[in-house]
Amino acid sequence: MIDNDVNVVWLKRDLRLSDHEPLTQALESGLTIIYYAFEPLLVQDEHYDERHWRFVWQSLQDLNNQLAPFNSQVYIYYGDAIDGLNNINQFFRIKNLYSHEEVGLLTTFQRDKTVKNWCLTNNISWYETPLAGVIRGRKNRIDWDKNWLEIMTSPLSQPALSATTLVDASTVNNLSTTELPISWLTINKKMLRGGERWAYTTLQSFFDARGKSYHFDISKPLASRKSCSRLSPYLAWGNISLRQFYQALLLQRAERGWKKPINALISRLHWHCHFIQKFESEHEMQWRPVNRAYRNLNYPDLYVGMTVDERLTKWKLAQTGYPLVDACMKCLIDTGYINFRMRAMLVSFLCHHLLVDWQLGVKYLAALFLDFEPGIHYPQFQMQSGVTGTNTIRVYNPVKQSQEKDPEGQFIRQWLPQLSELPNELIHTPWQLSSMEQQLYQFECGITYALPMIDIVETGKIARDILWGFRQRFDAKNEGRRIVAKHVRPKKKIKETSTIPNDLLTPLSR
Repeated sequence: MIDNDVNVVWLKRDLRLSDHEPLTQALESGLTIIYYAFEPLLVQDEHYDERHWRFVWQSLQDLNNQLAPFNSQVYIYYGDAIDGLNNINQFFRIKNLYSHEEVGLLTTFQRDKTVKNWCLTNNISWYETPLAGVIRGRKNRIDWDKNWLEIMTSPLSQPALSATTLVDASTVNNLSTTELPISWLTINKKMLRGGERWAYTTLQSFFDARGKSYHFDISKPLASRKSCSRLSPYLAWGNISLRQFYQALLLQRAERGWKKPINALISRLHWHCHFIQKFESEHEMQWRPVNRAYRNLNYPDLYVGMTVDERLTKWKLAQTGYPLVDACMKCLIDTGYINFRMRAMLVSFLCHHLLVDWQLGVKYLAALFLDFEPGIHYPQFQMQSGVTGTNTIRVYNPVKQSQEKDPEGQFIRQWLPQLSELPNELIHTPWQLSSMEQQLYQFECGITYALPMIDIVETGKIARDILWGFRQRFDAKNEGRRIVAKHVRPKKKIKETSTIPNDLLTPLSR
């Protein structure tokens, strides 16, 4: 054991070295070790997939590259978070633990309570920094937007990295650890790579040109892959802070031709924290509808010869017979990303057209989204499935979405090559091909590509009748009033500031 006090910065979903208040505080307090644990309770959780841990590993390697000039590195541990802390505490003497507050799953909430007790037992002070504009324990939204704006426009917290205040790499290597799966260490070229450097590179490419069409292309499944910021996984895993992103957007907005796309993007940053705040304030929505009346919502069994499990499986395997639905699922499985509109359509198809309970699909999509953020995922999934009792019920017609958002079928052709020879007017509804057309295009309905598993005209009407009818119930309305009082932001316009701290260009020049 080294007879020396040490501060521990516990990384979770904040895998960066810039604008990092816990790291800043720790370094100001003395010798510091940066720590990350690949926890079995999360690695084995159904919400997560290998793609997430590969992204995290890449992010940690990026941090180590930045720490190398200071002769330091992150202590990476595979095991329970407390076991890793015990390893540090046996080698040093932990004085303080620093971290960001985490708005996570029930498993991480319980884990944090255990860590708190461990800190008390070991006489260790634990300092937690709020996550972006999210306020722990908030009961309403009065002045919430004002607080959010103050945080987003405040100066960045830039840690003073130094070889004298960071535990050296050789000492970190002496701490106990375990091998990570080889597959995590292998690059998947179809998915975005993790790390601060890649976050800044992605943001700069957005500013260089591709983001100017953001507001036009945001709902298009193919064009959005280029025109959207693609920063969502970097925000979800904390390779860049929301404040860094927001302030960089304010700077870019002053450039010619950027006002409309930047305003459209900034509006989505507001609801980013808004939804995480909803989850923080009512985390029970992980296992029940936020509108508790909807626990009594029962879907009728209308599908003769097709069980719930069979319907769910066809949706998961992209075998629904609706081209845009299947193309989106295949794209998501392969790359970890589709745009917001297509995510909403996937949820709507599952819950509205297939009449499958939202809780049977929520973990599956979480595991596919490289940018899975619990605080956004659960409120959004419930909103799109129509079980909040307060949001507009949107039953998406996948054929209409296909014709409007992918009119030439480019996205469909990319992910469903068996449809590539069909003309634009038929690619959205291949089951309508006549016998002569099937011969012409060497296409056999039900063989070359699956026939539609349901009739969306019928199922759409059924879903609307069920959901709008249930919404009129007294208990659903009563719960709706409670939800509005707790989660809805007052309709008071908060003026965006144009005052930017002098250090804003620092993140983009790293």
